[in-house]
Amino acid sequence: MTPESQALEIVRALRAAGHAAYWVGGCVRDRLLGLEPEDFDVATPAWPEQITILFPAAVLVGASFGVMRLGAVEIATFRSESTYTDGRRPDSVRYEVAPRADGARRD
Repeated sequence: MTPESQALEIVRALRAAGHAAYWVGGCVRDRLLGLEPEDFDVATPAWPEQITILFPAAVLVGASFGVMRLGAVEIATFRSESTYTDGRRPDSVRYEVAPRADGARRD
């Protein structure tokens, strides 16, 4: 299975379970530039516990950020972030239900 087909299946499964799900980040940028993405990111309001139920093979890679990996696809819970005191990591993270809140923190 290609990363793209896996990302598509993840979005379909999340939506079938009642969660919003979107491709985000570099894969969208690459597509807009006419490039083939190397990896895919999916954003959803589903929490890691809910993602694990749908995808038991998913591995938690960013516990404090709600990021899981399934093959070549990262699945991230919508979130907003506070200030970056150290300039690298947010001081706190809050899970969100709306994609707009998550999109506001993305570059």
